[in-house]
Amino acid sequence: MKEFWTYNLLRIGIFIAWTVMVIAVWALIAGSVPILWAMVLAMVLSGITSYFLLARQREALARRVHARAQRMTAAFEDHKAKEDVD
Repeated sequence: MKEFWTYNLLRIGIFIAWTVMVIAVWALIAGSVPILWAMVLAMVLSGITSYFLLARQREALARRVHARAQRMTAAFEDHKAKEDVD
């Protein structure tokens, strides 16, 4: 579960950082900032940034999810085998 929270909190942090930067730059250039478009631009930029910067955390999360899925599949198969025996 730690990997899930780590990855998602880092994603949120990157999005917030890009949102602040986009709004600041937009305000300096244009004076007024359309918040919706600033957030859309920040979302695109944070997605690209996260793809490259958070590869290690994303991989750790994927390994954790895969291991849990294997354990659940094995438990299901064991349970199914016990039903067949009875």
